[in-house]
Amino acid sequence: MPLEIVRQDITKMAVDAIVNAANTTLLGGGGVDGAIHKAAGKELLKECKTLNGCKVGEAKITGAYNLPCKYVIHTVGPVYKDGCSNEKQMLTECYKNSLQIAKTRGIETIAFPLISSGAYGYPKDEALKVAVDSITDFLLENDMYVYIVVFDKSSFKISSELFSDIQEYIDDNYVDDDILNRGMTGELEAISFYALSEAYSRRLLEEETEKNISEAEGEVLLSESELSKMPPPPLAASMSVKFDLDEIVGNLDESFSEMLLRKIDENGMTDSECYKKANIDRKHFSKIRSNKNYKPKKQTALAFAIALELSLDETEDMLKKAGFALSKSSKFDVILEFFISNGIYDIHEINEALFAFDQTLLGA
Repeated sequence: MPLEIVRQDITKMAVDAIVNAANTTLLGGGGVDGAIHKAAGKELLKECKTLNGCKVGEAKITGAYNLPCKYVIHTVGPVYKDGCSNEKQMLTECYKNSLQIAKTRGIETIAFPLISSGAYGYPKDEALKVAVDSITDFLLENDMYVYIVVFDKSSFKISSELFSDIQEYIDDNYVDDDILNRGMTGELEAISFYALSEAYSRRLLEEETEKNISEAEGEVLLSESELSKMPPPPLAASMSVKFDLDEIVGNLDESFSEMLLRKIDENGMTDSECYKKANIDRKHFSKIRSNKNYKPKKQTALAFAIALELSLDETEDMLKKAGFALSKSSKFDVILEFFISNGIYDIHEINEALFAFDQTLLGA
């Protein structure tokens, strides 16, 4: 997916470039800055000395030396004061300028930390929103794979109000698998046993009747009541039902790909508008468009449902085309249901919430 949040040590990201949340001297410091300089080795500091520092909001690029990436892009975030001192604009510039340098160098994959959210005091939920908004704006016009890297959960935070609303919705709607199994297993077993018994009894009656008709006259036929008392055959000997496979295949319902392309047209969207809103890359979408029988992952199907702003019923329908369904025993599904039911279709906001609840993210 073009934008992904991951929990990882940024110095271990094997991407084209990582971004360093540096200070104005570019000579190393604490936090992410210190970790990157330590992992890269002394040669990074030596090159940084030739750059004559960096202003807040600007960005400069160096080699990566001992790091697994190719480049390090250094940017200086603002120190947070009161939220009214142009901090948001300066932080936005950090992302915009870093991405512009990456584009100029032909970089295809880049990893950012949450700039200014550590020692510089920018509130983590607000820093995350600036990061996502800035990167999303760039990705609407450009193709690049971007990571937001957080080291641990304390480094990542969505708004407490949203977190509380989702948690309340989960508490009200989530049903544990064990509860479902305890409540349904016995009932399902009874239904299955009854259905099989009825089917076997009817089949035995038909077979025995046909057999006895062909036998010599005067021979005693088994009555229906006697047949009904016979034990059902083992499951391995269950009756076979003949289907006209050609007829079934010839009358298949609309596929996932066909429904997706139809919905894009009905919504008056272009392909690129749709796959970018779905957090899907262009190559992946091309595979879907060129293969009407394409079978997506569940998170991919849901990503397109979000991009198309489908209702809950329409989302269920799209999932069925891909062979899936929403389940009350899946926190992932319940969280998606929360956003759709509340008419919230910002896929990055949804992914932030999914990440906060340790769930798979939407997209390819």
